Amino acid sequence: MAKGIPYNIALKHYRPQADRPMPRMEFGEELLHKYHPDYIRENCIDLTVGVNAGDPCHRQLAEVLQGDSRIDEADLAGSPEIETDVLVIGGGGAGCAAALEASLAGAKVILATKLRLGDSNTVMAEGGIQASVEKDDTPQKHYEDTLKGAHGELDRKLAAQMVMDGPEVIRWLIQQGMQFELDQYGDLMTRRAGGTSAPRVLYFRDYTGLEMMRVLREAVSNSNIEVLDYSPAVELLSDDSGHCAGAIFSSLKDYKYILVKARSVIVATGGIGRMHLNGFPTSNHFGATGDGLVLAYRLGAHLRDLDIFQYHPSGLAYPPHLAGTLITEGVRSAGAYLLNAGGERFIDELKPRDYVASAIIRECAEGRGVYAGDGKCGIWLDTPSIELREPGIIEKRFPKLLHLGTKCGIDPRKQPMLIYPTLHYQNGGVIIDQDGASSVPGLFCAGEVCGGVHGRNRLMGNSLLDIIAFGRRAGVAAAKRAHGFGRGPKKITIEHLRNFRRELMLANMPLTRKSPLLFPVYAKFDDDTDYDGLRKKLKIGLSNDQD
Repeated sequence: MAKGIPYNIALKHYRPQADRPMPRMEFGEELLHKYHPDYIRENCIDLTVGVNAGDPCHRQLAEVLQGDSRIDEADLAGSPEIETDVLVIGGGGAGCAAALEASLAGAKVILATKLRLGDSNTVMAEGGIQASVEKDDTPQKHYEDTLKGAHGELDRKLAAQMVMDGPEVIRWLIQQGMQFELDQYGDLMTRRAGGTSAPRVLYFRDYTGLEMMRVLREAVSNSNIEVLDYSPAVELLSDDSGHCAGAIFSSLKDYKYILVKARSVIVATGGIGRMHLNGFPTSNHFGATGDGLVLAYRLGAHLRDLDIFQYHPSGLAYPPHLAGTLITEGVRSAGAYLLNAGGERFIDELKPRDYVASAIIRECAEGRGVYAGDGKCGIWLDTPSIELREPGIIEKRFPKLLHLGTKCGIDPRKQPMLIYPTLHYQNGGVIIDQDGASSVPGLFCAGEVCGGVHGRNRLMGNSLLDIIAFGRRAGVAAAKRAHGFGRGPKKITIEHLRNFRRELMLANMPLTRKSPLLFPVYAKFDDDTDYDGLRKKLKIGLSNDQD
């Protein structure tokens, strides 16, 4: 990365202005192909084994997808066994929505989560949730914006289902007790997102995901759903027909494996941000290590778009210990400018995220960024500009931004914040139908672990809609399957591991690399029974939220 103007010098020359002219430069696909990390071909390889053999995949993701299991049959001797109708793996928004709907449908539900209920990317989402609820907006417009933002490369049936579910999702969330910002007449307030043609993002200040997770966590806690916390999944179970029949969990509290047999399984484990693809910082929570992708793939589920990821434009770049911390797109929706070290706007701030992120990377690569030392560069998020136009807006609408500024030693009402793209979202994943069913019978998926909903680029607010829309649908479908399953399969095994290992050996691939990761490499856990000091390490990781 080329060095730009040193931070202190660029800050000294910065002058807040309420209005700045829109840049004249227009950018097309060449901007993405030259600067977006997804288009750096040497970062990808073709998968060698599994149902997606031959498909392009990011190198780091390929390593875990083609890794050997952490366990074998001998490890399970004497392990306790539990049975349920529906097993949900993941305690974020998608998992909670799925568990609630499955329970409401009359199924016995167990929800297992790697950390605590609610520790997820959902709780960290700030900007809002898209839904066409305004009188001048329609699901068709929402769909067209989503399709355009994805460069046309998405599953159109899934995208159409998501936008059609939007208004009902908002109604359901309000019924659960979720708060949204209201105007003086009590109507829902909306704002625009990058790449959209209408204001359709509903929000609650700048911690919409936190508010959503609050009500979902309370709803689960007040239900008959059994929750297994501190229990990451290490393998899925299969029956004699190759269908998904449960999962194996590593209990971090009891230092032992637990087998949960289920008639239907819903994987809602989230994304892969903590793998730090291409060396980027991340906005993701501590447990986002791609576990669900690995487990589903070994069982035979088809995946898609394994070389496509989202880098959010506004990740904090300075100070270094907070690098990657997300600053909501809502700040740009409110009118904050993006400025290079020379104080110039260089792109329309509400272009789709992949264009904006690529433009920021270009400014820094070509020496027009702000150099923060240690090889790190960024550009200004001109927060004082919105405060000049509307005094008090930051305190009223962006309290989380003010809190972040305090941690940085910055008052964002008076001083711009240095940002650079942060690894934010996994656009690809397990292929599902409109009810969350994967290609493996008995295995459903919901949320960020799925692919096809967002294509090459996700619009702000569509992720919170996605997780609730398809989480609810998966929960209903999984309960329906469980009810019609009869007494269940007689033989539950991990036989699929034997077949996968045979593929690895025939391909001359090492069996020494184990997956899923469960935790980032810097957690320094040697194996599944090495959790001394667990709570101390988790407390450190979860309190920081970022690297």
